[in-house]
Amino acid sequence: MSDFPTSARVVIIGGGVVGVSTLYHLAKKGWTDCVLLEKNELTAGSTWHAAGNCPSFSTSWAVMNMQRYSLSLYKNLAAEVDYPMNYHVTGSIRLAHSKQRMQEFARARAMGNYQGLNLALMTPEEAQAAYPFLETHDLAGALYDPDDGDIDPAQLTQALAKGARQMGARIERFCPATGVTQTPDGWIVHTDKGDIACEKVVNAAGYYAQRVGEWFKPYGGRTVPMVTMSHQYFLTDEIPELAAWTAANGRKVPLLRDVDSSYYLRQDKNGLNLGPYERNCRAHWVTPDDPQPDDFSFQLYPDDLDRLEWYIEDAMARVPILGTAGVGRVINGPIPYAPDGLPLLGPMPGVKNAYEACVFTFGITQGGGAGKVAAEWIVDGQPEWDMWSCDPRRYTDYTDQDYCHAKAVETYGHEYAMHFPYHAWPAGRDKRLSPLHAKIKALGGVMGAYNGWERANWFAGPGDDLSEDATQTWGRAGPWQPRIAAECAAVRDHAGVIAISGFTRLAVTGPGARAHVDRLTASTLPKPGRVGLAYFPDDRGRILTEMSVIPQSDDEIWLITASVAQWHDRDVLLRDLPDGVTVHDRSDKYECLLVTGPKARAMLAPLTDADLTLPWLSFQKAQVCGKPCHLLRVSFAGELGWEVHCANEDAAAIYEAILGNGAVPFGMFALNALRIEKGYRAWKGDLSTDYSLLEGGLDRFVNFDKPDFVGKAALLAEKQRGVAKRFVTLVLDDAGAYDAPYMATISHDGAVVGETTSGAFGYRVGKSIALGMLRADLAVAGTKVAIDIYGTQVSATVQADAPLWDPANARIRA
Repeated sequence: MSDFPTSARVVIIGGGVVGVSTLYHLAKKGWTDCVLLEKNELTAGSTWHAAGNCPSFSTSWAVMNMQRYSLSLYKNLAAEVDYPMNYHVTGSIRLAHSKQRMQEFARARAMGNYQGLNLALMTPEEAQAAYPFLETHDLAGALYDPDDGDIDPAQLTQALAKGARQMGARIERFCPATGVTQTPDGWIVHTDKGDIACEKVVNAAGYYAQRVGEWFKPYGGRTVPMVTMSHQYFLTDEIPELAAWTAANGRKVPLLRDVDSSYYLRQDKNGLNLGPYERNCRAHWVTPDDPQPDDFSFQLYPDDLDRLEWYIEDAMARVPILGTAGVGRVINGPIPYAPDGLPLLGPMPGVKNAYEACVFTFGITQGGGAGKVAAEWIVDGQPEWDMWSCDPRRYTDYTDQDYCHAKAVETYGHEYAMHFPYHAWPAGRDKRLSPLHAKIKALGGVMGAYNGWERANWFAGPGDDLSEDATQTWGRAGPWQPRIAAECAAVRDHAGVIAISGFTRLAVTGPGARAHVDRLTASTLPKPGRVGLAYFPDDRGRILTEMSVIPQSDDEIWLITASVAQWHDRDVLLRDLPDGVTVHDRSDKYECLLVTGPKARAMLAPLTDADLTLPWLSFQKAQVCGKPCHLLRVSFAGELGWEVHCANEDAAAIYEAILGNGAVPFGMFALNALRIEKGYRAWKGDLSTDYSLLEGGLDRFVNFDKPDFVGKAALLAEKQRGVAKRFVTLVLDDAGAYDAPYMATISHDGAVVGETTSGAFGYRVGKSIALGMLRADLAVAGTKVAIDIYGTQVSATVQADAPLWDPANARIRA
């Protein structure tokens, strides 16, 4: 082909809605020298057989942002590119069978209203008035979304393609990519029609993303964490009653979702489309006897309606007219699933100048926003919104295929499940076990997974209810509550020990290592022998991450950061890495035991030769129980304490000795309660790229006297104009039964003026506490506000800019 492109700025592999949307949005940003490769026709993967539903609903702030943007784009796209498109905005009704579901809906309503969506709660009677064929006798209520509806997936993709072409971008159909080769300046993407040299490459290959991902393994890549699920829906023949209602009202009935029964029901012409997410679901292409074919472009799986029997019967009882029509057509097609059901959207882990925009379970409603986000990652180096919930680096190398399969089946079968704060999903567990795991379990540890590492969330006592049913609540009360209270009291009055397995430990070494880290952070690096908290901004001055920095010399800097930040923070340190400087990951070699409380010194002293009189934020090498350790005098609990970092093989003996000296084991739930009383921020809750360092109240960690650092210009400009929001600590005036969830809206005089970023009960101060971001002029101690907590307006008071517990830090310095 004579005019086949041999070079491009970006090559996108995959011509589904997300890949084409990425091309369209790159062109919108002025990057028109881009090429999309599709091995068949556009839409050939999951896109062509998708149901095309377009909800804005989500309980994830980032996903709701993405979907909200999509729907706004789709409303005007046909006119913009002059391409006809069947887009029916019918509104939708989500049914609730319980108070807990209505509380979830209330939370989503507040988030959506804050984003400019018009979500509204309904009574059962209002739901029936909007959907006259609905049985409502056992319902608690419903959620109405006026912007929901359905769109033709093929028309949507073709419209985006036309828009991209009009701006100068290229689409090569029937041109499969066959491999990639990394070059000093970028990539060569190989095809049967020729090679294309490019700066950046995007894996948008849908349910073939794992195959494409294998090409990047020689360059630092990993197996893409995904499984392909079989999603089945069917279309009925025409239903006369539905046809008559549509003719009389001039519109379709709203899209219906019975989320507690787990299906959607949508009008399709004058019939109905029923799509369940069944518990007895099935993954494909996961066993040797069911290999993934080389091409499954416009194919479907055989019908398997038997496994939908319960859902069909339930839907017919809910909407009886469904049972009056025959089945017209069955669609049983492949849908890719990441372990948590959210897409992989962002930088490809471990691979420079490569990105992922793949594994979209709901690619139609997310496609528009996904293209925007992908283009921003590629062009600007960061997206407008914090997108950690979809970032490919949220998963690290514990995600083997067994894990991905177990989690995908669990997630699919619970697609509409509520995610309660004290509930831990059981599938895919025990992927990373510390050497203390058996001991912690024997002590009553109720475990949670953190980057695959099992840690105790709380310690149960005899007779405690450990059933999943006990965790099905948004409230604070449960078998864990008295145990957490006792654990916090032990840390307050005595001393506790917690195993924080799987901390991320990175080392930057080589000539100029200190200068390199110093340029990446806004903070002042400590001297050797000291520990410092450092904040790393992006170019906009927003909060990328925080790390504890422990310099050994100018040529060796140790850093400790959150477990789940492992691959993310590695990338932060790899930015503009000078020649001769390297980043090492030593996370899997060490265990961390935090010993904290007023008696911590007395407990550690008989076990160590360390100088326990060294001040707060000191670092030393010493022996504990005769084993070499590193001691950091820090405590995320806000009490006197030391982190004892030791080799994995030495951890059990040290843990046993600390327990033998009287330390009380405590878990992550207690640690969260303790840290919130100190106003200590949690990563990707209180600390995210949705906020700048100055908005986050981290001014004291920003050294503007440094010659230069990433984001300095942006932070200086913000300092001059003043911040729009300010980080605050809030105390609920009546603790009630619920703590504030992430992204609960904060109101003042009837207007939304901010949002919470985390919330928990503080057992030392006896109050329910929320951290959040508030309009700057209201961030004054004593200001009264209201927090929307699961639909109830709860009054709260802004606190002074100091910790609620031990504001002078006397206890931690003792």
